[in-house]
Amino acid sequence: MSLLDTELVKLAEQLGSRLVQADMMLAVAESCTGGLIAAALTEIAGSSAWFDRAFITYSNEAKQQMLNVNLDTLEQYGAVSYETAVEMVSGVLAHSNADWAIAVTGIAGPGGGTDAKPVGTVFIGWGMRGQQVYCERYLFQGDRHSIRCQTVARAMSYLLEVIV
Repeated sequence: MSLLDTELVKLAEQLGSRLVQADMMLAVAESCTGGLIAAALTEIAGSSAWFDRAFITYSNEAKQQMLNVNLDTLEQYGAVSYETAVEMVSGVLAHSNADWAIAVTGIAGPGGGTDAKPVGTVFIGWGMRGQQVYCERYLFQGDRHSIRCQTVARAMSYLLEVIV
């Protein structure tokens, strides 16, 4: 296991502890990370006490079917967008028992980037049931693995910052 992977597991442990203390559950929707957030979370023994489920919605069709992301949103803004990430979070909360949701969508590379959305562009959305959904845009650097790991780390760190 690399140092970065160890760091992800440590973040997952911290997040799990915080969720247990708050008596809350988490669910996630992943596109560009393809299940890495769920893998980090389920690396922790007993994570079923605070981790409800994951939606791996790599294709646009999966985003629509599993998370109710609107086709108009995908056509107008693209899968890698603020709007799509926000709808993904809302879809996670609508289709789970979670109190908190994280959603990530981005371009991990090495191809697929454009001038407007270069490789490393990632949108991370998060929200709590019944509250406003938030989203941030990032431009991570490095190779595909590095971009995906940076996305996972930042997504988990977000929740550590906001769950009290």
